[in-house]
Amino acid sequence: MQTSHFAPRQFLPETIDLTDTTQLGPIFDKLSSELNRAASVDDLEKWLAHHSEVSAALAESSSLAYIAMTCQTDDESKEKAYMHIVEVVDPWLKPRQFALMQKLSQSPLFRQLPPFYEVFQRSVETQVKIYREENVARETQVAKLTQQYQKISGAMTVHFDGQEQTLARMGRIQEEPDRSRREAAWKAVTKRRLQDADKLEELFDQLLVLRNKISHAAGFSDFRAYTFANYERFDYTPEDCLKFHEAIEHNVVPLARELQKERKRKLGVETLRPWDLAVDPDHRPPLRPFAESSELVEKSHRIFSILDPRLGDYYNVLRRQQLVDLDNRKGKAPGGYQSTLAEARVPFIFMNAVGVHRDVETMLHEAGHAFHALASRELPLHAYRSAPIEFCEVASMGMELLAAPHLRAFYSEEDVKRARRDHLEGVIKFFPWMATVDAFQHWIYTHPGHSPDERADYWLSLMDRFGGIEDWSGYEDARAHIWHRQLHIFEIPFYYVEYGIAQLGALQLWQTSRRDLPAALDHYLKGLGLGGSRPLPELFQATGLAFDFTDKTIAPLMRNVKEALVELAA
Repeated sequence: MQTSHFAPRQFLPETIDLTDTTQLGPIFDKLSSELNRAASVDDLEKWLAHHSEVSAALAESSSLAYIAMTCQTDDESKEKAYMHIVEVVDPWLKPRQFALMQKLSQSPLFRQLPPFYEVFQRSVETQVKIYREENVARETQVAKLTQQYQKISGAMTVHFDGQEQTLARMGRIQEEPDRSRREAAWKAVTKRRLQDADKLEELFDQLLVLRNKISHAAGFSDFRAYTFANYERFDYTPEDCLKFHEAIEHNVVPLARELQKERKRKLGVETLRPWDLAVDPDHRPPLRPFAESSELVEKSHRIFSILDPRLGDYYNVLRRQQLVDLDNRKGKAPGGYQSTLAEARVPFIFMNAVGVHRDVETMLHEAGHAFHALASRELPLHAYRSAPIEFCEVASMGMELLAAPHLRAFYSEEDVKRARRDHLEGVIKFFPWMATVDAFQHWIYTHPGHSPDERADYWLSLMDRFGGIEDWSGYEDARAHIWHRQLHIFEIPFYYVEYGIAQLGALQLWQTSRRDLPAALDHYLKGLGLGGSRPLPELFQATGLAFDFTDKTIAPLMRNVKEALVELAA
């Protein structure tokens, strides 16, 4: 990783250790004094620039520690460095950041700032309103528990084919034509996950207690209400989410089940089982897009350069500065993410690539986030160089769909059609899963005091409501605990409906691209360039999208997806 500051520091010393609170103390004292002395709007804007510089530097310090820890969860020194930030630095920072925001919000100059600061003002007022000093220790404990989830998950391996295998690598076998081998691999993974089921249930119960205390201390009736305020969801409500679930139930679930019935017919099986869901139903061998991660990087660059030279230039930043860690290995945290190094204003991509098509989709997805970070890097406020997640995911999911026609960098024309069809089918399957995960959390946090058995029963009712036709006979316990694999439920509660809202935006972008690709890309980059400087509906509007997740939008989009599937099957 090769990075440098995007702009020279104007306020922070170059040599400061951002993990040492004794060095940070004078910085916050200086910020407070400078804010006290601000006598004009110009003074306040200068102060905001200094505060933004400090915030970006601290964010990057935290990101680097998190990246190092997730890249090697079994490295004690990296875990210790990350936990120092969680246990020492963050609890020290939170009350001081709050004190500054409280003083800022009370300044008469704050309301005199130009319209550019409108979204920032709204955010400051909300965070001041919900902050409670007694919650700092609780949030620290939550962070420690979620790090334990990472550690437990990252340590899961099985012995298969005569060697130790990570669960991510075992996922490759679910794409193989040999049904008995898929079944054996699925059972091995399921057995391993269930070994830690009680441990994860206990950990989750601890998280529930802490989160309920946090919400009550902040004056909210439950953690759902607190989280909607904390996530600054100004433009939709919990009730809107519940209606979204219903729209998915009516418009998407029947289509998803129809696709599964077709899969069952093509596979020629009497009953569709959990180990039949990832294999190609036409009995073709799995797509194997690359052998080495360097190949993934180079071929992805080719796609982006063909799609739009501006995207090719953005991706080159990742290549030149080695801002990727792609290979799956023991001890590496699961999943994939993009993290922005806020002071360098460059993105970093983390993956667990094992040579399957899903890795290509993940790269396209995370690259979309990376393009967002680079497109908005010129914005002066650190707070504006990120956007609401509902729009951040438009950047990533939209890129998956925009880039899909150019997958010939990895495949033959026939396999490109197959990959595109698989992707659109995946979009259809995603919506019911998203609704299941989101609805589960709505129930969890509005039913305090529930037992693990009640939690499992409700999860199973949602699986019946939104799930497919596959038969889980003999593996009911695995079905009741399958939510353990969804890290968002543990680590980022309620952070999942954003994917659904964003996927609707991405599908609208895809619709536009089928008619006029240059216009779609111009809209895409225009929206990304705004960062988080405008309210969520305006970000959608700037990208040529409707901010709507009702039947009005979902029904026609599903019809278009179904039509495209027919075209790709021809």
